[in-house]
Amino acid sequence: MTIFTEPDQAEPEPSEVRPETHPRPGRLTTPAALIEAGLAAPDRLAEFEAVGERYAIGLTPTLARLVDPADPADPIARQFLPDARELRRDPAEADDPIGDDARSPVEGLVHRYPDRVLIKLVAVCAVYCRFCFRRERVGPGSGSLGPEAFAAALAYVRARPEIWEVILTGGDPLTLSPRRIAETTRALAAIDHVKTLRWHTRLPIAAPERVDAAMARALALPDKTVVVAVHANHPRELTPEARAACRRLADRGVLLVSQTVLLRGVNDDVATLEALMRALIEARIKPYYLHHGDLAPGTAHFRTSIAEGQALMQALRGRLSGLALPTYVLDIPGGHGKVPVGPQSVRPDGEGGWLVSDASGVERRYRDRLGRDQDRAC
Repeated sequence: MTIFTEPDQAEPEPSEVRPETHPRPGRLTTPAALIEAGLAAPDRLAEFEAVGERYAIGLTPTLARLVDPADPADPIARQFLPDARELRRDPAEADDPIGDDARSPVEGLVHRYPDRVLIKLVAVCAVYCRFCFRRERVGPGSGSLGPEAFAAALAYVRARPEIWEVILTGGDPLTLSPRRIAETTRALAAIDHVKTLRWHTRLPIAAPERVDAAMARALALPDKTVVVAVHANHPRELTPEARAACRRLADRGVLLVSQTVLLRGVNDDVATLEALMRALIEARIKPYYLHHGDLAPGTAHFRTSIAEGQALMQALRGRLSGLALPTYVLDIPGGHGKVPVGPQSVRPDGEGGWLVSDASGVERRYRDRLGRDQDRAC
């Protein structure tokens, strides 16, 4: 089975050709195209070209329409338009910041946690985020998982009954055609001990017209749990079209969760994060992870401190229900996995009890009552 397909070259299904009334829009993939679309001033062309020589550029019309060229601090533009600061590398930054390679027993597969593996199906995306933690490994010509490598990944999963979940990522795996998505889904669903398939994607946000009925059918399974983790960082990304795409998936029984990266100048204020989390819930997406920025090359201008992230999470806890709260996580460099780094709500009081912070930050006393003294008395 051939897995790789470039985003703009996905094959139409023989029995499910996309309607002519919804042609696939062209993407902006060069510095000149970004300037010609009016997304930045012409005097930035040289800057864009310098960055484009190193890192992939890609922006869909859906997201391009959200850019406000008149706002130098526009949060959508900041995520997708090249920036000369991307060429500055902090000594701590790494090509593989979360250590995928160290946990990759076979090509394209990462086995970091006992009960789940990650398979990188493709190395291309519909849009290229300027803060991407895999930016050194993705883009046109980067290569993706071929049939032999995918067969080896399947064999690895089959041989390990402890693997309960398979995560499909890349790149963006939903840039594949519905037929190829269905083939992948069926191949993994045939492994009895795999109970959950999770797809990580930007596509419902970046190109919602691609998330059509054919794709929803390709993803759905009658006897397995299918999860789609939607990457969204700003409430403006949850357009009516994006929400409709998510509804198409939800109506097929797909469980939707979110992934958000905490980004300076994009969502590092409590009002923006609150609006984003509410918008996700309204789109039937459960907020899942708020990622601390990874140590990817050329991304220092996006990162906040952990203390800033903790303060934001503390403020959100007083403004949102638990349903809308994500878990703030850090992916430990070197392949050691994700850990929660949110603010602590409880600490020892030094007298055998606890001090527990309420939603307003006021500490209240609490003592464990375990019934042991009563048991001994009996």
